[in-house]
Amino acid sequence: MKFPVAHTLKQIAAIIDCAYVGADDFPVLGMNEIHVVEQGDIVFVDHPKYYDKALGSKATIVLINKEVDCPNGKALLISDDPFRDFNMLTNYFKPFEKALNAIASSAKIGLNTIVQPNVFIGNNVSIGDNCLIHPNVTIYDNCVIGNNVIIHAGTVLGGDAFYYKNRETGFDKLISGGRVVIEDDVELGALCTIDKGVTGDTTVKRGSKLDNQVHVGHDTVIGEKCLIASQTGIAGCVIIEDEVTLWGQVGTNSGITIGKKAVIMGQTGVTKSVAGGKSYFGTPIEESRDKLKQLAYVKKIPEILKKLDG
Repeated sequence: MKFPVAHTLKQIAAIIDCAYVGADDFPVLGMNEIHVVEQGDIVFVDHPKYYDKALGSKATIVLINKEVDCPNGKALLISDDPFRDFNMLTNYFKPFEKALNAIASSAKIGLNTIVQPNVFIGNNVSIGDNCLIHPNVTIYDNCVIGNNVIIHAGTVLGGDAFYYKNRETGFDKLISGGRVVIEDDVELGALCTIDKGVTGDTTVKRGSKLDNQVHVGHDTVIGEKCLIASQTGIAGCVIIEDEVTLWGQVGTNSGITIGKKAVIMGQTGVTKSVAGGKSYFGTPIEESRDKLKQLAYVKKIPEILKKLDG
């Protein structure tokens, strides 16, 4: 998430009332999670296990809960609770905007796009030309939808990320300030849910087709011309490359990559990253030919045991 205008380190420290290490005028351009940070971004870290990863990332400002040596060319924000202060910055730069109408006055809707009754379109949404939005679709603030997109009834775009910190008082939510981006020629079935990014974008690229009741987690990127069948659940921060097929009731772990033209057979649990151009099946996931051979061998066990007993 980039800020509307560049801020200084001193200004950011004042917003969250924390100490800092670096020049007062050190430039701060935005904030992001560690897997998508760029130069000028803030990243937060609150566990020693991830200090080195954060300090060595592309982020040039690290919001951290310990005084450490500041790497060259970077700055530090020293906080007793980086999670809380990251949320504070999200609320400051992307505050919640109350809806005043079913279709926000700030929404932009392209030529020949049809919006059926009972659709909600939030603030600053952009929808391209020749789209068809069926009844009872909900499109949260800041979503971007391309041309020739079809969205079937009951689908929700832009819900919050499922991201919590476990505290003694309960689960503390990481506030989502990102977007959902749907590119041209995508079709989304009925009752799909696509969560927005925490600070970046959840993206469905050109020409992909999602069946009914598909869930896509925050910051996931679905490539071009993918087919995703009903009741598939895709976790956050997943990369699905172009022309991948996921059949029904597939589930994935977070943070994995599914390679180009991979085929994932129904009810498979994608527990790790897999290479493209192959077919996979089972939980834990394996190449489908190997898995099906294993199942065939399992069926022979009673016969083998009978012979041994005899």
